[in-house]
Amino acid sequence: MLGSINWLRRLALVAVLALFVAACGGDGGTDEAEDATEGGGETEATEPAETTEEEDTEAAGGGGGDGTLQLGYILPETGQLAFLGPPQIEAARFAIEQINAAGGVLGNEIPEIISGDEAGDEAVANQSADRLLAEGVDAIIGAAASGMSLAIIDKVTGAGVVQCSGSNTAPTFTDYEDEEPGFYIRTAPSDAMQGPVLAETIVGEGYTNVAILARADDYGTGLADATAAGLEEAGATVALNETYDPNATNFDAAVQQVVSANPDAVVLIAFEEGAQIIEGLIEQGLGPDTVGIFGADGLAGNIAGALGDPSVLEGMMGTRPAPAEDPGFLEDLQEFAPDLEETTFAGQVFDCVNIIALAAEVAGSDDPAVFHEELADVTREGEKCTSFEECLTLIQEGADIDYDGVSGPLEFIDAGEPGEASIEVYTFDANGDVQPIDTIQTTLPEDA
Repeated sequence: MLGSINWLRRLALVAVLALFVAACGGDGGTDEAEDATEGGGETEATEPAETTEEEDTEAAGGGGGDGTLQLGYILPETGQLAFLGPPQIEAARFAIEQINAAGGVLGNEIPEIISGDEAGDEAVANQSADRLLAEGVDAIIGAAASGMSLAIIDKVTGAGVVQCSGSNTAPTFTDYEDEEPGFYIRTAPSDAMQGPVLAETIVGEGYTNVAILARADDYGTGLADATAAGLEEAGATVALNETYDPNATNFDAAVQQVVSANPDAVVLIAFEEGAQIIEGLIEQGLGPDTVGIFGADGLAGNIAGALGDPSVLEGMMGTRPAPAEDPGFLEDLQEFAPDLEETTFAGQVFDCVNIIALAAEVAGSDDPAVFHEELADVTREGEKCTSFEECLTLIQEGADIDYDGVSGPLEFIDAGEPGEASIEVYTFDANGDVQPIDTIQTTLPEDA
């Protein structure tokens, strides 16, 4: 992909020299991206060059080390996961405010983050990526959903732009072959860590015959398989491990598969559509008052609001990456964004912004082609620090830093993700509100 960029630049240079020798004037083939998907230069003074949309997007990506770190985000402002948008967006803005208060990156303030919606729609996510790349961002925060990140990751990393997600948990990303290796990172732990904790929770509650029903996407299948492996290792029987189309209008067939498995516990890996499945299970006599019902992070947010009677969730349990370990962070974030009601993955996104800023400081450049090589190293094997300001002071003193974020010790592995994590075990109360029960420390399995 970067080879395409260099070829275009050489072509443009040849055209400029030819025009100069002929004394024909012209604008030298300056590129201007007019919207999210169009751009292109000129190889002659009067006729635009024909370039593909993919080449235009690549040429637009990355600020190229102009001294100012420009960030953008692709997060759910609309769609099924819209409840996850505000905590992540406000956390990113809060991180930028704190970084700027500490003197900024490379002595310059980070400008206002450029917005983009993922909307739970691959086409929308790609349009947002095109627009942000055309505006020359150095790094993109997001997407929130694993599927949406997989829809844009080749485009973003192929343009030589860093991408950091605070909520992608699909195991797929650990071994994913980026267009440009090392440009994608995540602060959310892989479901290869969450699955075994969910399995241990189920077995610990005394259940032995478990049905798993999951979204047919990378998030759903990844967590389902990790949970199934954990259950079998713990001696439980996996009576069913099936997926369903999350865009279906009716989930009766999926519910009937669970009923036919005759389980004593059900694991549902879903987003908002899970409300319909839960209601269907209850109608069939499989509610939290008769069998064990377990969920994960996708059901821990706004599922209660999608149900007619949230009290039916009482007793349901689940797991999710633990919220920010630093209570002071949540208090400060709430003061920064008083209307914020949800904080899921806020800490992880806050850490995304700080890791990118610190990597740029260590590299001495805001060019992602340079600072991406420092992204993993600023989280490990150095002198501990827990804020941008504290880490910046150490960097300026010549120290090698180890940033421990508000979401916990990150300790990135070479794949650019946490090698250890805190997983929260939760339950729903009679009001449908999530109540934490325990927090389990875990590490990435060697075979993940």
